[in-house]
Amino acid sequence: MPRGENVQSHEALAAARDQASQGSINPWRLTRARRATAAEQPTLESLFALSNGTLGVRGGLEEQGSPTQDTFLSGVWERTPIEYHERFPGFARTSDTRIPVPDGTRIGLRLGETLVDLDEGEWLNFEQTLDLRAGGLQRTLHWRSPTGVTLQIDAERIVPLHTPNLLCIRYRVTSIDYSGPVTLESALIASNTATEQGDDPRMGARVAGGLSITASDADHVQASICQRTQNSHIRLASGQRHRIVSSDLTFARAIIEDAEGVQQHYAAELRPGGSVSLEKYVAYAWTRPEGGDTQQSLLDTVAATLENAIKQGFDVLRKEQAAACDAFWREADLKIEGDPAVEQALRFNLFHILQSTGRDGSGSAAAKGLTGEGYEGHYFWDAEAFILPVLALTSPDQARSMLQYRVSTLERARHHAREMNHPLGALYAWRTISGDECSAYFPSGSAQYHINAAIAFAIHLYMQATGDIDFLTQGGAEVLFETARLWLQVGNYNPRRNNAFCICQVTGPDEYTALVDNNYYTNHMAQQHLRYAADVASQLMKERPRDYARVISAIDLSDKEIAAWRAAADAMYLPVDPALNIFPQDDDFLDKPRLPISQHGEHEHRPLLLQMHPLTIYRHQVCKQADVLQAFVLAGNAIDKTMKRRNFDYYEGVTVHDSTLSASTFSIVASEVGYADKAYRYFLDTLRVDLDNLHGNTSHGLHMAAMAGSWLALAWGFGGMRPVDGVLAFAPTLPSAWRSYQFGQRWQRRHIRVAVQADGVTYTLTQGDSLQILHHGEPVTLHAGQTLHRPLTPPSPTHNVKGVIFDLDGVIADTAVVHHAAWKKLAAEIGIPFDDAVGERLKGVDRRASLDILLEKATRPYSEEEKETLATRKNDYYRQQIERFGPQNLLPGARITIESVRHAGMKIALASASRNAPLLLEKLGIADLFDYVVDANHISRAKPDPEIFLVAARGLGLAPSECLGVEDAAAGIASIHAAGMTAVGIGQPQALAGADLLLPDVAAFDISRFKKT
Repeated sequence: MPRGENVQSHEALAAARDQASQGSINPWRLTRARRATAAEQPTLESLFALSNGTLGVRGGLEEQGSPTQDTFLSGVWERTPIEYHERFPGFARTSDTRIPVPDGTRIGLRLGETLVDLDEGEWLNFEQTLDLRAGGLQRTLHWRSPTGVTLQIDAERIVPLHTPNLLCIRYRVTSIDYSGPVTLESALIASNTATEQGDDPRMGARVAGGLSITASDADHVQASICQRTQNSHIRLASGQRHRIVSSDLTFARAIIEDAEGVQQHYAAELRPGGSVSLEKYVAYAWTRPEGGDTQQSLLDTVAATLENAIKQGFDVLRKEQAAACDAFWREADLKIEGDPAVEQALRFNLFHILQSTGRDGSGSAAAKGLTGEGYEGHYFWDAEAFILPVLALTSPDQARSMLQYRVSTLERARHHAREMNHPLGALYAWRTISGDECSAYFPSGSAQYHINAAIAFAIHLYMQATGDIDFLTQGGAEVLFETARLWLQVGNYNPRRNNAFCICQVTGPDEYTALVDNNYYTNHMAQQHLRYAADVASQLMKERPRDYARVISAIDLSDKEIAAWRAAADAMYLPVDPALNIFPQDDDFLDKPRLPISQHGEHEHRPLLLQMHPLTIYRHQVCKQADVLQAFVLAGNAIDKTMKRRNFDYYEGVTVHDSTLSASTFSIVASEVGYADKAYRYFLDTLRVDLDNLHGNTSHGLHMAAMAGSWLALAWGFGGMRPVDGVLAFAPTLPSAWRSYQFGQRWQRRHIRVAVQADGVTYTLTQGDSLQILHHGEPVTLHAGQTLHRPLTPPSPTHNVKGVIFDLDGVIADTAVVHHAAWKKLAAEIGIPFDDAVGERLKGVDRRASLDILLEKATRPYSEEEKETLATRKNDYYRQQIERFGPQNLLPGARITIESVRHAGMKIALASASRNAPLLLEKLGIADLFDYVVDANHISRAKPDPEIFLVAARGLGLAPSECLGVEDAAAGIASIHAAGMTAVGIGQPQALAGADLLLPDVAAFDISRFKKT
């Protein structure tokens, strides 16, 4: 069911690596060196956008005046009534849409009387660069006009992180062979309006009203526009001023265009070799809805900002911008050795995350940041679940700002809860700007109560990372408590499920499954939310009793209610399916038929939601993204890897990854469960979702949460980072494509560098007092300035091993290829796709479980009788091959290794999923070396269930802790660990990251390492 590996993404990365091998990729600069087509231009405007969390400016060229070259302010939006033919109580009544504000990037160029149109001339040389280190946009163009004259045009642009309402441009024109008058026509354009949705609900919606001009003015000093929205009642003033760098450039005239904007023109005479240069500054000031600021006060703010910018000048402002970016990059401390294309992409993504959120608490991080009109500028749950974790660990002040926005909109969340018939508590809007619900389609909008849990998760992570208890007393605790209250109102103790606490009729992150009972993600996250809220109540009561008394008095919170939170959390319904031994996504998910492959994935960049009626999707077992895996990422510390692997295997088969959030989640979980190859493939998909326009809508703006996901896949996935009871825990692995990598973490007023190489990992406390961390569960204390080195895999166990349990296929003999060939032959006969990924999943799994995996891609159900026939047919193919086996088929060193265990006085068992294991041992000539043999005939549950290794230990008369398991498959390693044994992996580190000891082959096995001396 999953869509295949994204070929476009990997081909683009391969091309980037070719550039890198030629020395043309700079990890700090994203460069385009060719002219864009009209179709490419909107996407490039998104990629090269600049913003500071408050002001966003798309990356178009100054002269071109593209219809999609927009400017946005996080605080300027319009309210539009939502029209329903049938409206019921509680339906959202209005939608807020962030709308374009006057764009100040436009600088027209006139040679004599002719206005330059770059499209009509010849582009001799062009380069546009986003400088990630310095935080600016630069470009240069050698252009020949239709009349044959040649110019060089250079432009630089910054949107300062330290001045939220300012845009700065330096623009220079140099004559190569032109003589004559030149005019720079600097404009503030007010004519752009919000794009309507059309057939794509990801884009936007109809906007009623918008910005209308109330005043405009222009003279030789300043040009300005005053506007007001019709329905949200926001006032806006924008203005521009210039600093003339070239002495021969003089003010020419001012123009006021009532409906379109204002202009100021500057003229000079150009000669070959001569230049004219102009610095342009554009400033904005606006009110909140119904704000009391007058038009004049806004103009005064604009004038003051422009005056200050003129005094500082472009060079000073650019230097301050570079310093602000440098501070962030020191915290991120990012480096990838061996793949500059990946390093560049990661830096690009992190740069846009830095830009996406302000620092004043007035807004959060929109789904598209401030880079485009997609999703109408709305904030969703992914702000807290994906973006905030990155900032909490690299730029905590911005993370606090995001949470402060939720504090400031708590009253609107209370109002929304009342709309949804809840007498107490707060329910945050699913998609919003002002705090009010903007989703007209409630099954995938208001029904997503899990947004409350995402906010609670974000508060918890922020508090662990910073210890900022003042945030709790200044509104954070109130948000936590009011949102926790909702769970006891949407949930109930169900006597039909042994009085478990159940939550009915909600939608989880997987919007392809709506209005369900007991969505696993929602229940799991609600459980964490309730427990954390109760813990915070206890903490504040002890540490800040006066603040605690004030908060609980304000919201009338009782000890009895807090106790009820803990009780509901303890009773939360989180079942395990008895047949599949996985967490059902919801009560009915596993009962639905799978969506036939032929019905999806045929239209490039066309998710199912654009192809099918929602009910068609809801009736099938298909995921936009996997809720269960998302719960593992955010709150899965208590769930063992074996269970995570089983769920990964299952939900990968029914997930189409139509959400850009999906790839990072799969990458992180794949890293954790030892699927290194898959982890890296999913990482590339989230890494390049916008650089390669993988979902076909980067022109609408960049996917901020997916970009954040690429860093999470690095630090949480490959780095294995998790907060465990307030302590940073790491379990790093090294992707085979890299020589090394490093990243930084800000944690409890300290900074830690994690550097991973082939020979191990080094932890360096670069700033702050001593700190204890965990490395593969082992406590490690870091001291200021100290670097500690640890092996990538945990140290070998030192307890006295009394027995060794070997797997057969891939450890003693390479029968896996025979199994693979037999399954592949069967798959071809019944018309089911079979690739290496499927083959890898079958390793170490018994015949019947392997058949179930194979049939996941079947287009029709098979009866039990048919399944038995197919399993027998496959076994016949396999036995035909192994009849020809002999001692020559033992893997090199296998017999010597087994004999060395015997000579060491230890017992030996075989644990093989093959029902033909005894026959194989006879054929291989080693049956007499084993004290006990367990095959699929002796067990009822396949690996990664621990049953087979537990049965083997009992057969040897040993406790599991006295046994060592030797395996070549991830499922087998998981089975060994689940049995409580030490696991030795034989094979590649990518597939066996979870092994306690990793060896290249069985010949390298040395039993003396496990004996007491």
